[in-house]
Amino acid sequence: MRSVASRPPVPSAALVVLDVLGKAALMASLVLVLIDPGWGNLEGKAPVARALTYPMLAFAVPVWWQLWRRTGPYPWLADLLLTVAAFSDILGNRLDLYDRILWFDDLMHVANVACVTAALVLLTMHRTSSALAVLERSLALGMTAALAWELFELVSFVTRSTELPTAYADTLGDLLAGWIGTVIAALLVHHAWRHHLPDTEPVSAQPQAGLAR
Repeated sequence: MRSVASRPPVPSAALVVLDVLGKAALMASLVLVLIDPGWGNLEGKAPVARALTYPMLAFAVPVWWQLWRRTGPYPWLADLLLTVAAFSDILGNRLDLYDRILWFDDLMHVANVACVTAALVLLTMHRTSSALAVLERSLALGMTAALAWELFELVSFVTRSTELPTAYADTLGDLLAGWIGTVIAALLVHHAWRHHLPDTEPVSAQPQAGLAR
């Protein structure tokens, strides 16, 4: 039986509000993109495909939680990180930062892969996992996510755009940025588990958590 001191804490109100507002802003932006791709500076950048896939990413945790409900607190931080990964791309295109700032695309590949990786690690590992185990899981999940994104870009619009001649070099650069993002995520999550995040159970089943130690 858990003591009162070890009970799962109530999530930060700010975390919940940010997650809900982020999802609302994402959905509103995607509706506007579907109406007018030019509003989001997404002409020729697969606006419909983004409008279909980004909600799947942002609402993956809520859907999973409803279908396979677990005991313990809802993983608000992991949910917010996936929402940020989806919304940041829409916001960056809307502000035309990808075309106006040369290094912005590289920054987003690092940051978004880090967000997705951190979310997946939080959902599938226990806070007692070693630094090496966290790094291994981060590289496996994060680089898989980075590769999936590159394949999405290739299939959805790159082969039909003016970016095709430079796609090979750009893809290698993006994968390198993604690798950096996975390492950053591993370091931050492990550090946070040791010093900042509350003592809660992972979303994944206990047998899986035991294997990650």
